[in-house]
Amino acid sequence: MDNFCAGRGPSVTVVGMSASLPADSPAPRAASPFAPDRPFLRQDGLERGMTKHALDGPTFSKLFGSVRVAAHVDLTPLVRARSAVLVVPAGVVSHHTAAALWGGVVPDTTVTHVSVGKASQRRAREALHCHVRPALRHTRLHGLAITTPAQTFVDMAASLDLVDLVVLGDSLITKGVVRLDELLDATEAATGRGAALAREAAGLVRAGAESPMETRVRLLLHFAGLPEPVCQLGLDDGRIRLDLAWPVLRLAVEYDGRQHAEDARQWGRDLARREWLDANGWRLLVLRAQDVFDDPWATARRVGEALAARGYEKELPADPPVAFATHFPGRPWKRAKV
Repeated sequence: MDNFCAGRGPSVTVVGMSASLPADSPAPRAASPFAPDRPFLRQDGLERGMTKHALDGPTFSKLFGSVRVAAHVDLTPLVRARSAVLVVPAGVVSHHTAAALWGGVVPDTTVTHVSVGKASQRRAREALHCHVRPALRHTRLHGLAITTPAQTFVDMAASLDLVDLVVLGDSLITKGVVRLDELLDATEAATGRGAALAREAAGLVRAGAESPMETRVRLLLHFAGLPEPVCQLGLDDGRIRLDLAWPVLRLAVEYDGRQHAEDARQWGRDLARREWLDANGWRLLVLRAQDVFDDPWATARRVGEALAARGYEKELPADPPVAFATHFPGRPWKRAKV
């Protein structure tokens, strides 16, 4: 298994990789022209001659009480992060917010996360979570102090379940911002809440996953006890790629979202690809969202039966293992009908 991801991540300047968070004195703010389409403190607006009526009116969005930004600006994670460090100058962008800025896949949240070195540096604001962490590995991205991708992965182990954490790890590697060996090293050194889960998740992260659902399908097969497939197998001189495949058995599993049915051009490519696979002795199983979320054990058994038909000897039991049921419980209403 390749421990290095393809491609290069965003260009960043690494600072303080083993250092503590900024100390008591606030980090100096870089001088820049005042622009209402970038977050600014309300007090700074007043000092520049803007009226309270304008600053508190519909022309501006209000963040964390004292931050303003022009109302037409989308409140992206980056905008919220820039707003947060105006309120918490010593803050390092972390957790969900850092994961999103690195391009990782995490559950949606309306809360912005920063970490500080001491409790005295925290600020209590609605939709702002200040974590107290005396030492974090951090760097800079978009002009902001931010936890490294590997540190972010470790931090998220305290709030994500195993499957979502592996999804995050796969997505960070796919984005090219971290290598698998870096995740493994960071989790081995981790202590405290979530450390054991981080190590388990890092051991399940793989390079090559192109979507969160592809990762979920791979984990579904793993916890069912089926043999691990090859990720992103290339065929026909690279013209065909298979999400998950067992080359010796010429069997592949893929997840298809709605875009494959709604995009006529993609549908045409899929048909031509399917004909090539059929002509070359391959069997392709296509999974949809309901196969993963509604009755995942039936899906695992379906894949197991396809493997058995191709020569794999292990048969799945009627009922799922405990680990499988824990991570892929399925829909209760669906299970009741079976």
